[in-house]
Amino acid sequence: MKFQSDVFQVGAETEWEEVGVGVKRQIMGHDDHILIVKVSFEKGSIGPIHDHFHSQATYVESGAFEVQVDGVKKILKAGDGFYIPPHAPHGAVCMEPGVLIDVFSPIREDFFDKKKD
Repeated sequence: MKFQSDVFQVGAETEWEEVGVGVKRQIMGHDDHILIVKVSFEKGSIGPIHDHFHSQATYVESGAFEVQVDGVKKILKAGDGFYIPPHAPHGAVCMEPGVLIDVFSPIREDFFDKKKD
């Protein structure tokens, strides 16, 4: 993956990666301990239920989502956020087109495995 620098990421110059039907992401910054990712969803697109050992905090930048964390569902809109503890099953259904800002600790190394230049 090509980054503008180790410190700054310019959204207009950062590649998007298609990760599902109607879902794409931009890696916006990271080191070995923390990762921030912008994820864009079209209406009706799904972030399927999954889990991982990382802690995750997510901010709803725009849109509306039905979010499920550890079996509990909640409708969240712009300005809301949620926390996902390690190993908790979670996913989202996009109800209105929008963007989620995901922060992971430690980093999701699997996001980089396919991007080696």
